[in-house]
Amino acid sequence: MKRLFLLLTVALLGQWAIAQNKIDYSVYDDKLNIYVANDLGRNGYYDQKPIAELMGEMAEEVGPECVVAAGDVHHFEGVRSTQDPLWMTNYELIYTHPELMIDWFPVCGNHEYRGNTQAVLDYTNVSRRWTMPARYYTRTFNEEGTTVRVVWLDTTPLIDKYRKDSDKYPDACRQAIDPQLQWLDSVLTAAKEDWVVVVGHHPIYAETPKEESERLDLQRRLDPILRKHKVDMYVNGHIHNFQHVRVKGSDIDYVTNSSGSLSRKVNPIDGTVYCSPEPGFSILSATPKTLELRMIDKHGNVLHTVTRNK
Repeated sequence: MKRLFLLLTVALLGQWAIAQNKIDYSVYDDKLNIYVANDLGRNGYYDQKPIAELMGEMAEEVGPECVVAAGDVHHFEGVRSTQDPLWMTNYELIYTHPELMIDWFPVCGNHEYRGNTQAVLDYTNVSRRWTMPARYYTRTFNEEGTTVRVVWLDTTPLIDKYRKDSDKYPDACRQAIDPQLQWLDSVLTAAKEDWVVVVGHHPIYAETPKEESERLDLQRRLDPILRKHKVDMYVNGHIHNFQHVRVKGSDIDYVTNSSGSLSRKVNPIDGTVYCSPEPGFSILSATPKTLELRMIDKHGNVLHTVTRNK
């Protein structure tokens, strides 16, 4: 009898725990929703496969318009061609849920730049969902009466560290800096959407053990343009953890999206609103009056929400 009582108690507690962890999908209703994922390519290992499955399961309720892939889909040496087996083991055979058969809009990260970056663009002609029209590009989304402009940037060539290492990053020094920055300025000048989100692989402001020169180069070259046009968010990957930073003199929310596989420790810095070492992905949700970015851990929990209001 006691054994039966214990079994019933354990079962009820398990059901209670599931109920407590139930995801509230109502926050995504009647909104334009976009997934953000990056630093993925680990052949399904670490947390990549479980997070990929979670993304698919949540997509059944969230209904994302697309996936913004903010770089480093392939670790460690990029890809050699559009037929490289890594396309299967890092991407196609991992993100298999039917709800993830939507457009993926990527940019190159530093690991893609270790390989053949042209093959990353050319894969657009191979995969139905891989959509990369150029190294940097923009697109406007219009859903539920809301307009959001997303601007994808090619940040690796904007950083001198990569440009100077032609052996490891052979394509970085071949990309001109000024044309991309001039293009960005012109796109943001003409932007009339409700919200403007700029995406790059590398952070402008973040806590990281990586060389400070990476951030300084972007603070010098990129950040003045973003501030000039008062963009709403700058979203990046690269650091393998979640960070939300606000800096003095800027109204931009600087967001680091965590790794969709292997994550790393993080500490707060001056300007940190929130940080977490958990792996996961983010969901960007918009209405004409609100823009929210929810940081999702590998269990589907919302760790932090970046909110902007008009």
